[in-house]
Amino acid sequence: MATPAATSLALAVVLLLVAFTAGAGAATFSITNRCPFPVCAAAMPVTTGGGAQLAPGETWTLTFAVGGTGGRIWQRTGCAFDPATGREGCQTSDCGGALRCVLSGKPPPTLAEFNLANGGAPGRYGISVVDGFTLPWTSPATDVEDGGVIRCRDPGCPDGNHHPGEGKYRACPAYIDYKVVFCP
Repeated sequence: MATPAATSLALAVVLLLVAFTAGAGAATFSITNRCPFPVCAAAMPVTTGGGAQLAPGETWTLTFAVGGTGGRIWQRTGCAFDPATGREGCQTSDCGGALRCVLSGKPPPTLAEFNLANGGAPGRYGISVVDGFTLPWTSPATDVEDGGVIRCRDPGCPDGNHHPGEGKYRACPAYIDYKVVFCP
């Protein structure tokens, strides 16, 4: 029979292991609207909730499981939705007239695209204007030496090699947290 001290030590070791590995299987995306007008954020895959209407200053937080999960986050502008049905639509990047998207947005969405690898492989994220440009935004990753910031401030995205038809991506650990800021 184990002594109380041995049982306590074993329990402490188990709790420490749980604490150190709890966040390793997920990445959090915090999407903040700093525009002076409402913006509807959208995300695919739909297990994330699909979309949210953000007033200036509001943040929508999503958690994605690590393990080959890929997805997209984009913004929609000029949106109006019926409170009872959640349906009507947006002037830009509409996804079938729904607040919570189950379809990708119509061009021109500026997209944050990501793939959350597993097995120690780096995840990949970036901003794409291949389908068009809607709003300026940044997408920094936390826990990266230089902040992992990717910016897209105008339709030509002159910073780096980020032009329509090209992508600007970073590789980061898949389990870190990301911040998407509309109108930085």
